[in-house]
Amino acid sequence: MKKVKVGIIGVGRLGYEHACNLATRVPQTELVAICDGNEARAKEVAEELEVPAVYSDPKALCEDPNVEAVVIVTNTASHPEMIKIAMEAGKHVLCEKPLADTVEKCLEVEKVVAAHPELVFMLGFMRRFDKSYRVAKQKIDNGDIGDVILVRCYSQDPRAIIEGTLAFAPKSGGQFIDMCIHDIDLIRWLTASEPKSLWAIGGCYEFKQYKDWDDGDNVSCLMQCENDAMAFLFAGRAAAHGSHVETEIIGTKGTLRIASTPADSMVEVMSEHGVCRECFQDFLTRWHDAYVTEAEVFADHVLNNTAATPNVFDGTKSTNIAYKCKESFLSGEKITL
Repeated sequence: MKKVKVGIIGVGRLGYEHACNLATRVPQTELVAICDGNEARAKEVAEELEVPAVYSDPKALCEDPNVEAVVIVTNTASHPEMIKIAMEAGKHVLCEKPLADTVEKCLEVEKVVAAHPELVFMLGFMRRFDKSYRVAKQKIDNGDIGDVILVRCYSQDPRAIIEGTLAFAPKSGGQFIDMCIHDIDLIRWLTASEPKSLWAIGGCYEFKQYKDWDDGDNVSCLMQCENDAMAFLFAGRAAAHGSHVETEIIGTKGTLRIASTPADSMVEVMSEHGVCRECFQDFLTRWHDAYVTEAEVFADHVLNNTAATPNVFDGTKSTNIAYKCKESFLSGEKITL
């Protein structure tokens, strides 16, 4: 089997997950190079995964003739520069979401991607590659539930990781761009339509420091799409039970519900606390298979020279909607897009 030779930029928590998948779980890829600003970390991961080339400079990795494609897992603000360096070096790109930290930068990335039509560019909205969501999308496209009336999305991070969440919050861009953008992408994908109006609300219900960053620890938004489908999203930072992502799609002829109980297995625990099912404790566990499938799909696009989705335009549109949500949240006003 022909394999895509991949280099990865960024091997922090999520980057390490991608690196392990590319090296050991995706048959179409061979991880040949690792880059991280922390060179000691890059060497540590390279040694563990038996990767031959290690870099601390992204440009040096992209100039490596042995690298055919680059996976970018750096901070959001650096994405446009990393994408430009990689594509101008002739490399295919899979970049983690969000596309950039401003809409203006997203538009600049669109120009970079357009200048290299011979290269594959894919954005890492991994929920589209989760088996349950793919089944739901197929049922919607088949007409199994009729026309979509409402998409309801819940995304809650576990309270157990709040210390790290708070440390990242000042540079995250806020709840809507950092967390809700996944649900925004799902709403666009599942309804096959764009939001035309929205109203976002929320507050600092427990972690008051979010107010210092013009943000909330729990936020929500009601939307109406161009095809009149409604959507509601909620994002929270302090779920006591674990990582909880839930989606419901209500149609004129039926309803689809995904992960209403976010259990990590079918095991029921019976104890003095009653009967319960344990939940996912972090997003990497919940979306592990989706990240593997995402990499497989990206590699297939590279090998077959076909256009990939989510694409650069999905990144720009979702980022724009996320900032409109934040604008509505801060102003308290309904916004027409």
